[in-house]
Amino acid sequence: MNRQLLVPMDDSETARRALEHALAIFADDEITVVHVVGDLEAAYGGGPVVPESGDTEPAFFDDVREIASRHDRNVEIVTVEGTAPEAILEYAREENVDAIVMGSEGRSGVSRMLLGSVAEAVTRRSSVPVTIVPRS
Repeated sequence: MNRQLLVPMDDSETARRALEHALAIFADDEITVVHVVGDLEAAYGGGPVVPESGDTEPAFFDDVREIASRHDRNVEIVTVEGTAPEAILEYAREENVDAIVMGSEGRSGVSRMLLGSVAEAVTRRSSVPVTIVPRS
């Protein structure tokens, strides 16, 4: 039976690296890419979210599809509303994912204390294994 993996995605190189890693290392597993936005109406111009139309989704979703295509794979792309760590963990619980693969910006020191770390928050609170893919 294939495992269900979750790859949180934003418009960053580290998120793309995490997706590449998940596709390469977990070749037999199903992958869902989840993008978290703070307010769906504001993020998508007040209209409904239509993931397959291409009209109301972020441009980097095309990159996600292209990366998956290079690996001869399909991925499900989902947009959820909330704050990043909470929305990622809630989606993982609700959809019974088996593992999370995510990128990390590698912040340290003051910037980490001030900004926090989504990867760290998810790792600390997740009930499933979390693989962190570093920036470089």
